[in-house]
Amino acid sequence: MFSFFQVNDPFRLIGIAIYMIVITVIYLVFFPFSVTEPTLLWMVLGERLNDGLILYRDVIDDTGPLSAGFFSIMDWIFGRNQTAYELVGRLIILFQIFHWNSTLLRFRAFDENTYLPAIIMAALFHFSFDMLSLSPSLLGSTFLVLALGQLFSQTVLQKETSESTLLIGIYGGLAAGFHLYFVIFLPYILFTGIVISGFSLRQILLALTGFMLPVVLMLVFYFWNNALPDLMDIFPLLFTYPKYSYQSVISWLIPAGIPIILAAIGLFASSFFRGATINQQKQKQLIVLWMIFSALVFFIIKKQASFQLVVFIPGFSYLLTHFFLHFKSTVVGKLAFYLIFLGLPVAGVMYWQSQTHNFHNYFVPEATEFKDIRDKEIMVFGDDSHAYLYGKLGGPFLNFHLSKEYLRTEKSLESKTRVYRKINRQKPEIIFDPEGFFDEFMIEFPATKSWYQEQQKGIYLLK
Repeated sequence: MFSFFQVNDPFRLIGIAIYMIVITVIYLVFFPFSVTEPTLLWMVLGERLNDGLILYRDVIDDTGPLSAGFFSIMDWIFGRNQTAYELVGRLIILFQIFHWNSTLLRFRAFDENTYLPAIIMAALFHFSFDMLSLSPSLLGSTFLVLALGQLFSQTVLQKETSESTLLIGIYGGLAAGFHLYFVIFLPYILFTGIVISGFSLRQILLALTGFMLPVVLMLVFYFWNNALPDLMDIFPLLFTYPKYSYQSVISWLIPAGIPIILAAIGLFASSFFRGATINQQKQKQLIVLWMIFSALVFFIIKKQASFQLVVFIPGFSYLLTHFFLHFKSTVVGKLAFYLIFLGLPVAGVMYWQSQTHNFHNYFVPEATEFKDIRDKEIMVFGDDSHAYLYGKLGGPFLNFHLSKEYLRTEKSLESKTRVYRKINRQKPEIIFDPEGFFDEFMIEFPATKSWYQEQQKGIYLLK
C-alpha cells in the first residue's frame, strides 16, 4: 500500500476517495457519536437565519458571517440533519486533499512526484471524529489552503503575477469571513510574502486589497440591512470574551504523539540530510511559519475543541511526506506509514469513544425532559444546550458566553435601545435561565417583567 501511493498516477486519487468512503461508512454505522454542542448550535443558527433574521443584529453568536450563511443553506436543503453535516464535511475534505496534493506536484515540493501527501492528509483528518464534520474551521481552512497554494506559486523563480498576489489576499479574506479567528493569517500572508517571496510594495498593497475585498462586501451587506451598528457592538467582544474549553490540550497530545514525532523527524531529515532547491527551501519555510501561525490561532479562539485542529493538517501532511520519502526503503518507514494510514483512524475513533464521559459538556445526547417543548421557540441562558435538540431558537441570544459578556458591557443609550429591540421583536415562548442571568436582564430592562412569568425556578413562560 505504501508503494501504491508513491507512484505519480492521478488514479491514486480514486483509491483515496474509496479509503474515505469506507472509513466513513464504518464510523457512521458502527461508531456513531452524539451531536456535539457546537454542531447543534450551528444547526440552530442556520434554522433561525432562514426565518429572515440577520447574524449579530438579531442573533448573537461568534460564528463567521459566511459560515452562518452556509449553515442557513444547509438548513434550507437538509434541515437539522447531522449526517448531512458529516457527508458535506467529507466532500470539502476531499477537495482540500486533491487541491493540496495537486499544488505540491505542480510546484515540485519534493524530489519525486508522489500521492503520499494526499493519503497522509486523508488519514490525519481521522485524528478526531469532529474534524471530519462541517464546521467554520473546515470551511475557512479550505480557503487558507487555496491561499497557501498561491503562496507556493510565488516561490517559483521568475513567477510574479498580479492575479496570484490578489488571489492570496482574497482567499485570506474569505477564510476570515468563514472563521473570524483566521484573521491572524493576514500577518502570515504579509510576512511570508515580504520575507520569503520578496513582495514589492505594489504586491503588498495588492494582497491587502484582496483581503479587504470580501471584508468590505460583508460590511456593505450589514450596512444595507441596517445591522452595521450591531456588528460594531459585537465585533470587539468576539476576540475578548472569555474562552471556554470543551477539551484540554493534553487530551489532544495523547493520540497526536506519533504524528508529531514523525513530523519533527521529517523536518529534521529534510533540513540536514536531503538536498533541496531554492524553491523547495522557500516552501519549507512557508510550512514552518504556517504551523507557527496555526498554533497562534489557539490563543484567540474561544471554543477549544478538536475540530479547530484542521488548520494544522496541510503542514503535517507536508512534513510527514518528507519523513516517508526519507525512510521509504526502511522497515521503520513502512511501519510508520501503516500506523498513520490504518492506526490513526482506528486509534482515533477508539480514543474519542472512550473519552465521551469526560467531555459531557461537548456532546448533547437526547434528554427526555425536554421533549414536551418540541418545535416551541425557546432561549437558553446557560451552558446546557440540550433544550435546542427539541426547541427552536426564539430569541436573540444563542451563544451564552458571548451574550453574557455583551449584556454586561457598559452601553450607551443607543446600544441599550438595540438590545431592547432584539428581545422585543422576538420574544421566545420559553426562557431557560438556570444561572439566574435573565433576572439581571429584567432588572436592567424592566419592561420585560410584564412579558414573562416564572413557571418554576429558572424557567420563564411568555404570558
